[in-house]
Amino acid sequence: MSNTEETQEIAASKAGMDVKTARKYLRARRLPSEMKTERHWRTRTDLFEKVWPGIQEQFRTNPGLEAKTVFAALQRQYPERFADGQLRTLQRKVKNWRRQRGRHRKCTLCRSIGPESCAPPTSRI
Repeated sequence: MSNTEETQEIAASKAGMDVKTARKYLRARRLPSEMKTERHWRTRTDLFEKVWPGIQEQFRTNPGLEAKTVFAALQRQYPERFADGQLRTLQRKVKNWRRQRGRHRKCTLCRSIGPESCAPPTSRI
């Protein structure tokens, strides 16, 4: 909050927040970005949980396959189960799976410094 404004209400309004919210941050003496904590749990159920083993197998047998292609096949196989808006969710899931399984080792950095230097990140428990 700014010390140049006459009241907290004006400063909060200029910052685009409610006065109560502004007071909370002033009391804490921390910025909103500093108050967020990292979350390690899912906020929604995994829509691809039941079909994920089959998806993994498809990517193992054909590593060049795109998530969009697999998603289109899933929509044909389960017409009412997967909506178009869930494509991005599958793309993120596939990206994380590939990162954990070592596809990232094909990057140029790993080729130049050696694959042992590009070990996958350890998972948090």
